[in-house]
Amino acid sequence: GGQVINLLTKGSEKHCREQLGKTLEQHTADILKTVEYAKQQGLKVNVYLEDWSNGYANSPEYVYSLMNNLRNVGINHFMLPDTLGVMSPDEVFASLNDMCQRYPELTFDFHPHNDYGLATANVMAAVKAGVKAIHCTINCLGERAGNASLAEVSVVLRDKMGLELGIDEHHIVRLSNMVETFSGKRVAANAPIIGADVFTQTAGIHADGDQKGGLYKTKLSPERFSRTRCYALGKMSGKASLKKNLEQLELELSEENQKKVLARIVSLGDSKQTITTDDLPFIIADVLETKDYEHIKLLNCSINSGLNLESTASIRVSVHGTKHTATGAGNGGFDAFIAAINKIMLSYHYVLPTLVDYEVRIPKGGQTSALTECVITWDLGGDLRKTRGV
Repeated sequence: GGQVINLLTKGSEKHCREQLGKTLEQHTADILKTVEYAKQQGLKVNVYLEDWSNGYANSPEYVYSLMNNLRNVGINHFMLPDTLGVMSPDEVFASLNDMCQRYPELTFDFHPHNDYGLATANVMAAVKAGVKAIHCTINCLGERAGNASLAEVSVVLRDKMGLELGIDEHHIVRLSNMVETFSGKRVAANAPIIGADVFTQTAGIHADGDQKGGLYKTKLSPERFSRTRCYALGKMSGKASLKKNLEQLELELSEENQKKVLARIVSLGDSKQTITTDDLPFIIADVLETKDYEHIKLLNCSINSGLNLESTASIRVSVHGTKHTATGAGNGGFDAFIAAINKIMLSYHYVLPTLVDYEVRIPKGGQTSALTECVITWDLGGDLRKTRGV
């Protein structure tokens, strides 16, 4: 069973008076009674002072009186939250430094919120002030703008403050992906450490600099988090970006053909199409008018779905020039399509990779006639690949 309780108390006079309808003395008596009961049950007790940041700013004597009443009753951690995310780093340092000096024998935690986008900076200030623990969450989940991000806090405390942590950074991104899946809260592509784009070089000049001695490398290397550096293909791509992607695919092109392919990439980028490394072989095949990459071609596809009915798919494909037809049924049109194509692939002893994610989107503000983009993520023996169609 549980061994520790986190007891929520009121850290500001306003909350105590207006939400509980009690005086400080009445609230303190309730807290002491609860703490005593918990200890009788063999539980350790931590105490949250909800709205402490406003309480310290607007009613400091209330905070001091509450602390004086609770300091000697065996509470393990006093957890001081910036409940509404209103504090700046300077305010965090001044207030927490005061608390740590007034009550040096007590253990304080800091619980930040990110309403002003200052949660990570406030964590640094809290550590400098002397707190012993920081509250943070995966993917910055939490009320409103969230709490402090575990990924950000981990690297900042290590790299900027020289602290030793028991966090294995190799697992941060995998854990982030898991939480993203279960919570349904998408991580922004540019979120530090965990975002899809943060280890992607977009400008050709950056790819060129990496090629000429790692000029754009920092302590935040992708390998540190079990990720890889990517070089985006689009309207800002240069020869270096293309070369990096060709190396990744173990492909070689002449200088002339590289220019042709790069021109097509820039053209597609101008039309705001997303281009990935996995798209590159098909662009090359199209530009150079080669059939080397057209191993399997979908010729026809019909999918039927209905309310309370199993979906069905009928397909016709060409595999190395040989035409095949097949039908399939499943839980939705995509499942039915995969069932159909698997029947054909199995005859060639080929097994499709495992589906990881399936995302369909149109541009923001797009109408029903807008182009639709579908991005599918596959697991190919532990190697994640993305395929895209428009």
